[in-house]
Amino acid sequence: MAKIGAIIDGKYEILKQIGMGGMSTVYLAMDQHLNKQWAVKEIRLRADDRESRVIIQSLIAEANLMKKLDHPALPRIVDIIDSRDTIYVIMDYIEGEPLSRILEREGPQPEEDVLEWARQLCDVLSYLHTRKPPVIYRDMKPGNIMIRPDGNIRLIDFGIAREYKEGKTSDTVALGTKGYAAPEQFGGQGQTDARTDIYSLGVTLYQALTGQTPSEPPYEFYPIRYWDPSLSGGLEKIIAKCVKPNPQDRYQTCTQLYYALNHYEEEDDVHKAAQRRKLRAFTMAAAGFALFLVMGFSGLFLESWANTQNYDSIYQRAEKETEASEKEALLLQCAQLKPDSVQPYEALIDLYKSDLSFQVDEEMEIKTTLYRNLEALQSSEGYAGLAFELGKLYWYYYEYGSGDTNFVTRMKGAVQWFEDALEYGGEDFENAEMAQVYRDIGRFNEDITMEIEEASDAGKYAPYFQSLQQLTAQMETDPDEAEIVMLEVYRLDVDALETYARKFESDGITRQQMEELLASARAGVQQLETTTDKTDALKADVTARLDEAAAAIERAFTRSRVPESERYVTMQYQGN
Repeated sequence: MAKIGAIIDGKYEILKQIGMGGMSTVYLAMDQHLNKQWAVKEIRLRADDRESRVIIQSLIAEANLMKKLDHPALPRIVDIIDSRDTIYVIMDYIEGEPLSRILEREGPQPEEDVLEWARQLCDVLSYLHTRKPPVIYRDMKPGNIMIRPDGNIRLIDFGIAREYKEGKTSDTVALGTKGYAAPEQFGGQGQTDARTDIYSLGVTLYQALTGQTPSEPPYEFYPIRYWDPSLSGGLEKIIAKCVKPNPQDRYQTCTQLYYALNHYEEEDDVHKAAQRRKLRAFTMAAAGFALFLVMGFSGLFLESWANTQNYDSIYQRAEKETEASEKEALLLQCAQLKPDSVQPYEALIDLYKSDLSFQVDEEMEIKTTLYRNLEALQSSEGYAGLAFELGKLYWYYYEYGSGDTNFVTRMKGAVQWFEDALEYGGEDFENAEMAQVYRDIGRFNEDITMEIEEASDAGKYAPYFQSLQQLTAQMETDPDEAEIVMLEVYRLDVDALETYARKFESDGITRQQMEELLASARAGVQQLETTTDKTDALKADVTARLDEAAAAIERAFTRSRVPESERYVTMQYQGN
């Protein structure tokens, strides 16, 4: 085990032990270079132990999977250090405590708190399930849910998560925690999918509300009001549906479950009884079946008419509102009144872009409503255009992380929306070509680090360079393009040339092509008049890196002209 005060990899100082599992020990560490705290998971390996090989494979699989993910409720893996018989995984340190510990100390939790956690867990599971391919978490339980001091959750431990494989009839390995795992996790009932995580989430909510541990007697899911009659009947029905043995009987997506959680009171017995009383009174007042039909159709028409009137009135208020938070609230209300309308979301995108910054809290607001109405939106005519604009919102404006982390995060957040734009846009979608360019650039930056490590990156750089050319050319033909968009494209060009000039040359990109792209960026930056502090700083950053990019191009082609025999001699000399 690591000693307190030990320095890992010359920079991570071990401060204290904060956790221990069957395969690992977790420490709190201080990054002496960045003055930032991280969690360090220590995996000690036994060379003669077959289990050690499984642990290594599991660790690598988990790290590779986590590198692809980016969500505020998920921890990031920032470093993996292989030190002889020990592997250290450096990841985000999450302040807070596991829900399991809270339940042990306090017992059942208030219904309002559990509902809020459930909504957040639905959001992060929905994010995982909508990856391409989908990621199935498979280990939802109180011990893997961290509750932060601000009440927000973090989902940890992706050791048995897996990517869903189209056409596969079963999982390779049956894994899960007894009591929380769905029946299909133990083989013979098909491949685990999103409904598997919904089952485990239902079990987790059951325990949080009742205090009853599913892995202990009585091993049955009695209705939650058996344990506490004050709990909601609507919530009881939702949890009972989540934990159905047959996946077909559960909620099929987290979007459906999220909607049910936000309308649980409508499922309550009291609410249903009141509705039945209203229906009886209405029926008694009707003059006859014909009149009942007329009134029924009239009622539907009036309700639709009323919703339209409310929508129009609220949307007009939103258009005139100058206070950003109030405008946002009105537009979200409009989105609820017309679930299939893209108009309020388009207005929200414009609002978030107005200050050149798309914040995490703004993301949570729009995503909560968006995912709730996603199926209705996807069937609407304007969804492809909305998805395209959402992609650009993430690509150019998202503020999560900093530096290179933010750069990759923005692309990861954007790719899924560009994929939706292509999937739902059809042949006549006017932005199909650009959506594909954005998607391809995003995928390259998501995958290239891993491909370099696996030595499978050859041939990937020429298509990336061509996508950069297309993006730059398209941006420069639009006279109304925002200055931050233009600067971000130029920064992307400069960064690519500075980082991959030699790789471009190896993939057949000529010096003239690279210099033309750099010249375009140089001219564009110099001619651009900036109007905000943020774009001033961005312009200065791009300008400062132009010469470095030019030098990288020079080095790429100077190196390529050295004969192989001389290059080998030079490398030997340098090595000695």
